[in-house]
Amino acid sequence: MRVLVVDDERSLADLVAAGLTRQAMAVDVAYRGDDADEMLAVNDYDVVVLDRDLPGMHGDSVARAVAERGAATRILMLTASGDLGDRVRGLELGADDYLAKPFEYPELVARVRALGRRSGPATPPVLRRGDIVLDSSRHTATRGGLDLGLSTKELMVLEALLAADGRVVSAEELLEKVWDVNVDPFTNAVRVTMSKLRRKLGAPDPIRTLPGRGYQL
Repeated sequence: MRVLVVDDERSLADLVAAGLTRQAMAVDVAYRGDDADEMLAVNDYDVVVLDRDLPGMHGDSVARAVAERGAATRILMLTASGDLGDRVRGLELGADDYLAKPFEYPELVARVRALGRRSGPATPPVLRRGDIVLDSSRHTATRGGLDLGLSTKELMVLEALLAADGRVVSAEELLEKVWDVNVDPFTNAVRVTMSKLRRKLGAPDPIRTLPGRGYQL
């Protein structure tokens, strides 16, 4: 899942982003509404955690722009006010869910996950292919019943390959799904992570490399 966190309270935005990253999500951060709008226009996000009161461009305007573009991005709107009128206005502008500050972090994670499932075809919480099993809720992966001990990035790459259900997944698609906006598109991050994942999966190697196309599990 790829998430954009937008809040002008930098410490809060960074804290939320760090927490979601630990939940095996690829997370970008914006501190201004206009910056968020630009990022949403060029990147495909599953969920945006969007504060309403933003400099540069109000959160309401950002939400409206997302709706007008017809993007599949789901919006979790944050506000310092729990006023019913604020919640109604936010939902009318295109927000999919609403959460008042201060909030409990586990609730934020649960709401982001729920919205992520609605942003595209639902991915089962447990994915299987052959003797490989990945449980996204527990952040674990096994092969033949043995824990693979994967890092967060390795787990996310394996999840993308399993969710593809035999389809070839390009390196560009993996960069889009697993890494954040700061990654160099010419980096060898995918190749390095794939090499480490293969080593942990062991023999026989279940991942095929198709030159010029990508990877297939």
